[in-house]
Amino acid sequence: MKTRQLVLTVAGVVALGVFYVVFAPPSVPDLPLPTDVAAITRGAYVYNAAGCGSCHQPEGAPAPTGGYVIAVEEPFKNTFHVPNITPDPETGIAGWTGADFLRALKHGRSPSGGFYWPAFPYRSYKEMTDEDVLAVGAYLLSLAPVRAEVPDHELPAWQFDWLMAGWNLMAGVLEGAPPPVESTEPAVQRGAYLARALGHCGECHTPRNGLGMMQLAQEFGGVAENGPQINAEGLSDWAVDDFRALLQLGMTPDFETVGGEMAHVIEHTSKLTPEDQDAYVAFFMR
Repeated sequence: MKTRQLVLTVAGVVALGVFYVVFAPPSVPDLPLPTDVAAITRGAYVYNAAGCGSCHQPEGAPAPTGGYVIAVEEPFKNTFHVPNITPDPETGIAGWTGADFLRALKHGRSPSGGFYWPAFPYRSYKEMTDEDVLAVGAYLLSLAPVRAEVPDHELPAWQFDWLMAGWNLMAGVLEGAPPPVESTEPAVQRGAYLARALGHCGECHTPRNGLGMMQLAQEFGGVAENGPQINAEGLSDWAVDDFRALLQLGMTPDFETVGGEMAHVIEHTSKLTPEDQDAYVAFFMR
């Protein structure tokens, strides 16, 4: 009996430990949000570079009031309604702290401890620097609050957000690692950060497994009917000026203009500094 009780006790302790590891909010630095003009200006730039407005600020909206609909067919049919991220106290993000922004953007966790769905690209944003995350938070909280209610996500009845705890753990293993950037050139390194973290290009251009996890060993290898191949093989016929024209004008080497989601991407890349556009070119055309 004592042996049985000991086994049950140990099993209970292990189960509690696993539960804590899986569901506890991730530990992040307790950093305050900056309030100076320079940080807010930087945050506005990062907000654009990260493409936040593509989903949170639909065309014609004066602020990131949400409402954009993301329809996903695979691996499960879901409809996500993008939230309001103005500092409205009832429908927005008023009261968020620096830690809240770090957990949300880099870990996919809400201030209440809940889980965001990966339609929000936190698996890419996790590579952002804390400084950039906090700058975005400073910028968002500097905006005028706008009351804008957004419908709940439309998900299968069995699909609960806490299931993302296990998905996140598996993604950390099954996504793998992207090919290393061997160049130490600052422009290439900056381009890698822009493409992988802020621009989250892999979200559309990298193949996924059956659970919807990016396969980073095939980074930018293309996704059928979604994102073309933009690795070295896919861009082998492109010239440097071709890629620069894409970022600035949305024009391909065949003088065609991109459409759909990529048109929204160009709205953001066209506003980057010439140095950051050149960094994108340096990374992809290396």
